[in-house]
Amino acid sequence: MESPAQFLARNAVDVRPEGALEKRLAEGRPLRVKLGLDPTAKDLHLGHTVVLQKLREFQDLGHTVVLIIGDYTARVGDPSGRSATRPVLSPQEIDEHAQTYLDQATKVLADDERLEVRRNSEWLDMPMEDLFRLVRTVTIAQLLERDDFSRRMGAAEPISLLELLYPVLQGFDSVAVRADVELGGTDQTFNLFMGRALQTTHGQPPQVVLTVPLLNGVDGDRKMSKSYGNQIGITDPPSEMFGKTLKIPDTEIGPWYDLLIGAPAPAELSARDAKRELARRLVARFWSPEDAVEAEAGFDRVFVAHELPEEIEEAVLAANGGTVHLPEVIASVFGGSRSEARRKLAQGGVKLDGAPLAAEPLDVDPATLDGRVLQLGKRHFRRLRLG
Repeated sequence: MESPAQFLARNAVDVRPEGALEKRLAEGRPLRVKLGLDPTAKDLHLGHTVVLQKLREFQDLGHTVVLIIGDYTARVGDPSGRSATRPVLSPQEIDEHAQTYLDQATKVLADDERLEVRRNSEWLDMPMEDLFRLVRTVTIAQLLERDDFSRRMGAAEPISLLELLYPVLQGFDSVAVRADVELGGTDQTFNLFMGRALQTTHGQPPQVVLTVPLLNGVDGDRKMSKSYGNQIGITDPPSEMFGKTLKIPDTEIGPWYDLLIGAPAPAELSARDAKRELARRLVARFWSPEDAVEAEAGFDRVFVAHELPEEIEEAVLAANGGTVHLPEVIASVFGGSRSEARRKLAQGGVKLDGAPLAAEPLDVDPATLDGRVLQLGKRHFRRLRLG
């Protein structure tokens, strides 16, 4: 039978220092387990749930999760392997994202006395004197040990002083909440160890660092991220979550089962059926079993039987008494440019009521479009109505 430490270390990349987690657990008290999330985007995606699930395991053993909404560090920006900093958000955007993150995180975490939510503006909005006192304990040599900074220096890319401060500020979060354990993805390892260093200089026992794997996105090439456009949001509609899951490469089936389901992929299933089972389980988890059944039926109706979806969003066309220009209609309904719309038409990628729409003529009577379903590619449908 595995010990609590072995249970918590499952699917972890690293738990350091060796043996430290066992010693903390042996103290026989609820540990304070920290995770920091910078609200730099509107939604959480499946990649975030890997670490959230690990936090839930700590909660299930009676420990306290300290979820830190990085409303202050979000103003600084953390490249985390990118070649450029994230865009600066307004305070209002940060507040909106922070509330969304909390609402979505509690789809995985228990929202009771085992969850403590803090904003790091509570302690980081400090007087300059306190900031000087903090940063004098950290050397430039320490900061330049971070791989991302080293690569950018070698490529003669600029690094702002603000970016160098980010690991220090995140590390001080651990001091402020007296963290026993901090979790993060492997791209956060340097920042997690900065927390240990600062706790030591502030007379606290240094936290245990537990890193989890990064989930690859639906492209299978890079970690899941909204910046890369390869994400599945945990609030994506059931039909989108189901369809996007089926797009993952076969090589990702095993890792997705391990990290999102916590079990190996069923060996008796083909890759196609394993993806369907994965998609059903994800939709059932974040929505409901009924939604999973409906999402699969809707997928089969559209992509297997090539029928229209049962529910189609409407788009209103302005009827000005003359003709309408098809590329302009397509661009206004689905987005993109008119030149892209013309190219899609020429390639047969636009359909009207399921039949390819001819590339000529481009100007048509709007009455011929009223009430009909315009389709772009395989997934995008709009029912046209005259205004």
